[in-house]
Amino acid sequence: MEGIEAMEALLPKVTQVAVFDTSFHQTMPKEAYMYAIDYKYYTDDKIRRYGFHGTSHKFVAEKAAKLAGLDINNSKIVSCHLGNGASICAVKDGQSVDTSMGFTPVEGLVMGTRAGDLDIGAFLFICEKEGLNINAANNLINKKSGLLGLSGHSDMREVCEGKDKGIERDVVAFDLFCNRVRKYIGGYAATMGGVDLILFTGGIGENADDVREKICERLEFLGVDFNKEANKGQRGVDLMISKPSSKVKVMMVSTNEEYVIAKDTYSLAKK
Repeated sequence: MEGIEAMEALLPKVTQVAVFDTSFHQTMPKEAYMYAIDYKYYTDDKIRRYGFHGTSHKFVAEKAAKLAGLDINNSKIVSCHLGNGASICAVKDGQSVDTSMGFTPVEGLVMGTRAGDLDIGAFLFICEKEGLNINAANNLINKKSGLLGLSGHSDMREVCEGKDKGIERDVVAFDLFCNRVRKYIGGYAATMGGVDLILFTGGIGENADDVREKICERLEFLGVDFNKEANKGQRGVDLMISKPSSKVKVMMVSTNEEYVIAKDTYSLAKK
């Protein structure tokens, strides 16, 4: 709001457009976005799952479908945006039907400094034991957890270096990160009744070949025939990393959230 007000003061005649990272996920059904808490918090305070990274998931799902020769409006795609912030989205027929982030970006996957999915009871226990106020509690799950909390590094590159040296905390952080992604892929395949394409994007998804390989190594039951040779050493390119025989296609795709924001802004501003 401060940014909007500042621009109004500086350029009062210029149209302003807000492009929300949550908008792509507004197609989620209630069973995907509701929390199992007192219903009044939904009706009175709008506490529900909103999801984030929507601009990225929308862009890469459409891009990957086109590159893979799929009709985005008749497809089942699991989009994995993996970076310091990370989320997964189930995209069915071009629409988001579920995503891993919730009311805030802290829910879901393990991230650079965010805890991701966490037993609320364990969190309350820590808060009581440590005497944490709301600010300290928020700092714990948003800035001192995730890969940083597990390994001491918030950067996956450092985690991978430590993992290759056999450092236990880094090995655990790496395996836990990949396992969490794998669980969501399996869950979203079940949600959509199958999957045609799994894509990797974001700083980790586009650049960490060992992360992509580790995530896919147990997905054969879905029909994934991963191509280790094609994947090895690849960074920041649009590339098919599953074999031609694979029933489920796997791709790495570069994202461009700024393009989506610019495109949405243009379409709204010209009206």
